[in-house]
Amino acid sequence: MTPAVEHYRRFAPGGGYDTIVVGSGIGGLTAAAMLARHGGRRVLVLERHTVAGGFTHVFHRGGFEWDTGVHYVGGVGVPGSRERAVFDHVTEGRLRWQPMPEVFERFRFGDREYRIPSGEQPYREALCAYFPRERRAIDRYLRATRRVVSCGNLYFATRVLPRPLARLLGPLLRFPFLRHARQITGARLARLTADPALRALLAAQWADYGLPPGSSSFGAHAIVAQHFLPGAAYPVGGASRIAASIAPVIARAGGAIVVGAEVASVLVERGTAVGVRMADGREIRARHVVSDAGARNTYARLLPEGCPGRAAALAELAGVPPSVAHVCLYVGLRSDDPAEFGVANLWQFPDHDHDGNWERHLADELAPLPGVFVSFPAAKDPTFAQRYPGRATIQVLAPAAYARCAPWQDAPWQQRGDAYDAWKQRWRQRLVDALERAVRRGRTPPGSSAATPTTPGSSVGASAWSTRSSARCPRCAAASSAARCRRRCRRATSPTTNTARSTASATPPHGSACAASARQRPCATCGSPARTSSPRASPGRWSPA
Repeated sequence: MTPAVEHYRRFAPGGGYDTIVVGSGIGGLTAAAMLARHGGRRVLVLERHTVAGGFTHVFHRGGFEWDTGVHYVGGVGVPGSRERAVFDHVTEGRLRWQPMPEVFERFRFGDREYRIPSGEQPYREALCAYFPRERRAIDRYLRATRRVVSCGNLYFATRVLPRPLARLLGPLLRFPFLRHARQITGARLARLTADPALRALLAAQWADYGLPPGSSSFGAHAIVAQHFLPGAAYPVGGASRIAASIAPVIARAGGAIVVGAEVASVLVERGTAVGVRMADGREIRARHVVSDAGARNTYARLLPEGCPGRAAALAELAGVPPSVAHVCLYVGLRSDDPAEFGVANLWQFPDHDHDGNWERHLADELAPLPGVFVSFPAAKDPTFAQRYPGRATIQVLAPAAYARCAPWQDAPWQQRGDAYDAWKQRWRQRLVDALERAVRRGRTPPGSSAATPTTPGSSVGASAWSTRSSARCPRCAAASSAARCRRRCRRATSPTTNTARSTASATPPHGSACAASARQRPCATCGSPARTSSPRASPGRWSPA
């Protein structure tokens, strides 16, 4: 933990806090830092997780590190940009950024791949090279997204105007953006071009804002598209450096970030928030309370019944459907080259029909995945090789219907039963298969466990990492790993061996995290039953298939 972060077990609040912020996500930390820096406020940030940062935090397993939500950030690699200026301000310049390559995103539709460079002019030229007959449509699209962002600046300005002025000018300033925001992305793109491949490519980042083009707002689409147009970068030292760089600003004004601190409710007296009640019954008071726990959690769980505005807000939230969830696979590799598979993100889709693919997934979970996003975080961070020598990491994300795992959402972690474990393992194998196709290297990780949206501590999903356990193969003279097993079996050419090798990918390989101590399973290479001597997991290695 940084000096400004402490655990609730050791925390002794002395009182005198000006503001309490519930939640340490990027919004809560930014609010706390701005109050501390510009208002001189003593701010207490309360985070129920054991790590501060929300989706900017990282987690560790078996000597590896993965981020949970920061895969790349647009604009910050350009000195003087607005995005860079905001981060420099709230971190006082402590946070450094590593620019990603000029081509930082690859989009693959079936076997067709598009490599799109950063910068508006190179971006336009690349699109025109791929679609020479659509030059006018491409220019209209770029003008439209620029116009939306320009209108959006006026829309967001109404949030910081004095209340009387916002009431007077608000409708006029908000209207231009809302006119675009109320349009559906797919419909707007269809008016720009009749080429389905171009429309699919323009909307290929739809998972960044959560809905396929047939359901999403063109305003949200345009903001994201323009955000990444100048290029992207990654925090030097990993995503956790964001929270660590903000924390000193809060501490210097006498504030603190406390983790493992679960807020049970907001204290309200005479219609005014005056503090919070913790899960252990302790009350902490302050003049102001800011919630970064999300609107639904704030109104449904934290505010007491009868609180002014609570019923109206809950009624409004009831009409807001959930966005798209996703499942994530976290893979750790033994590698001396973190950039072995490149640095650029890879988006992989079965074809150009985003909406049709998503609808088919909703109807049948076994339908082809509607899309897969592959990120190589170890390759993006120039310090990773020094911090974790001989290791590399990959993340594989796929949009998923949250309703599929909703039956287990209230069950305790690691106590969700065999049905959940089997469902999770099916997802693990699907994402492993998608990764094999994505990197096209014919390699198979020796074992991992899948990620789901119900996992505590990371609502992106449960952690999954490659593993290797001690195993002995009767055919392979007691090999201790799948890699050595392959080397010993390389000369085996019998029909039995070849058949077993071709079907091995359908069974969990050596060292799968779900292996039980006395369970019999086929050897990952030769197909013979392997006796797993211990379920202990340790970092694994990809081996040539």
